[in-house]
Amino acid sequence: MPVENLEFKTEINQLLNLMIHSLYSHKEIFLRELLSNASDAIDKARYESLVNSEAITDTGDWKIKITADKDAGTITISDNGIGMTKEEAIAELGTIAHSGTLEFMRALKEKGDINLIGQFGVGFYSSFMVSDKVTVITKSVKAETAVKWESEAQGTFSVDDVEKPSRGTDVILHLKADEKKYLEHWELSSIVKKYSDYIEYPIVMDVEREEDSALDKGTKVKLIKEETLNSQKAIWLKDKAEITQDQYNEFYKHVSRDFTDPLTTIHFKAEGTSEFTALIYIPSQVPMDIFYEQFKIGPVLYVKRVQIMDHCEELVPKYLRFIKGVVDSSDLPLNVSREILQNNPHVSVINKNITKKVLDTLSDMKLKDYEKYKKFYAELGKVLKEGIHFDFQRRETIADLLLFRSSKTGKDIYTTLKDYVEAMAEGQEEIYYITASTYEEALHSPHLEKFNDKGYEVLFMLDEIDDIIFGYFDYKGKRMKSVIKGSFDLDKQDEKQKEEEGKRYEKLIAKIKDRLKDDVKEVRISGRLKQSPCCLVSDEGAIDPAMERMLRSMGKDVPKNLRILEINIDHQLIEALNAAIEKDEHAADASVDLLYEQALVLDGNKPKDPAAFAKRISELMLESLRRQA
Repeated sequence: MPVENLEFKTEINQLLNLMIHSLYSHKEIFLRELLSNASDAIDKARYESLVNSEAITDTGDWKIKITADKDAGTITISDNGIGMTKEEAIAELGTIAHSGTLEFMRALKEKGDINLIGQFGVGFYSSFMVSDKVTVITKSVKAETAVKWESEAQGTFSVDDVEKPSRGTDVILHLKADEKKYLEHWELSSIVKKYSDYIEYPIVMDVEREEDSALDKGTKVKLIKEETLNSQKAIWLKDKAEITQDQYNEFYKHVSRDFTDPLTTIHFKAEGTSEFTALIYIPSQVPMDIFYEQFKIGPVLYVKRVQIMDHCEELVPKYLRFIKGVVDSSDLPLNVSREILQNNPHVSVINKNITKKVLDTLSDMKLKDYEKYKKFYAELGKVLKEGIHFDFQRRETIADLLLFRSSKTGKDIYTTLKDYVEAMAEGQEEIYYITASTYEEALHSPHLEKFNDKGYEVLFMLDEIDDIIFGYFDYKGKRMKSVIKGSFDLDKQDEKQKEEEGKRYEKLIAKIKDRLKDDVKEVRISGRLKQSPCCLVSDEGAIDPAMERMLRSMGKDVPKNLRILEINIDHQLIEALNAAIEKDEHAADASVDLLYEQALVLDGNKPKDPAAFAKRISELMLESLRRQA
């Protein structure tokens, strides 16, 4: 067949442009990425040979070979792994199937952190940082013919059928003129030691050595010997006493494709009804794509040192999806499938053990190294708190790990639910919280006025998902209640007093209801306001406004949720408005409109009609200034 010339997808072109023209630090990680890809390919072939012996019969010695050709100016990374068909090569090397690509490239532009590429599965393209042309020759276990993929990163790539005697993949980098240092053995060896020492397959390279001649004493002869560059040690099976923290850190970087050190390491062996070893890590920073649907959850699963899955999501609950590492089981079958995993009692035991270990580790960190725990919580607390919603059995354990700012703590100090309950005011029966976009928005919200006056602490919930998580949660028998939902009577008024106050303002309330009938569901006297004239509140079971705004920003079709306008009858503005309505019910139409616009602004929203709102404010300012003149 003739050579096919194809175009890269738009996002690939953008990524390659960043790789080639914008990123200059840590270029050596191209080798880390290619060796990791080669290791993955061998993992797949090795697994296939164990569960389907007819598919791969010539297993031989699994290995990865680096070849440096100084005359040609090329480096070749070869593996005897699973290989790719033509269709797979086009799909894998010509597109990025990841919803977070744009976010990833934004972070590359802002941070210049090329080390992020491993997390996003686009490490192959780092080859173009040091190469002006890349050639891939690959033969799949499923195909008789090999395929040659080639590109100079100019917006296109070509594919062609070629001959290749054995299964696997050769990635050939045609180095740029100023990148020839990567042809040196010492340079390649040091990079392998730094980033890829724990790959369990030998990474080999032919090296020329001088040795004494066996035939002619005193004469040196040059011999080509194959040298293994990596240790290939399964670090998780070693005794903890034999492993340094640096070694733990380097393995974390290998298994997570992260470039930073982990926050903490958890290494344990379980024996009994289910035997397994786990080496898992809590990262020091949130993975960029953790909130995307395609984020890969779970540690690498081994069975008797054979890698079975890159990410085994059944081994951890979703709210701990940030952990990285490996689990090596002695009890699971080699041909384990997703269906088997979902119903296997050993998997359930592993999941429970890992979950307990992680939660215990976090609890211990919170108690003994609070500053370190605050760093964890700032990065990953938003994920951890999902456990309140999804893990009923452990929800109070997880709740004790959560940190909150509040109306009494200050911006840089946290409280806990335990501390909150112990400090509750006399007569207070519920745990109060407010949802908001920022600390400042929560702190200055009119909804807090009466709570502050009564000495009731209010927790600040600043993540969009908080109301879903805490809206129906009881802690130590205390119900959590949003101060922006439902009605409150913090003054404990009796029914007769409420009825008398209601009668005085019946006409005003009726007027506001009629004027704002398309904008609010109800108008009522507030039990939560002290200084402000009005505020908007939601029904007890209604969607939280912060969540509603987020869903709309994502283009979701959210039904219109009319809110309740509460008025503060002790405020001079409301008293004056009531007096005006008593004289002429149509005299204050504009003031009612402005009152509603003010409630929207206090709620963190735009006025319904910003131009009219601004004009009315200008008129009021002018009127005030004229009176003062």
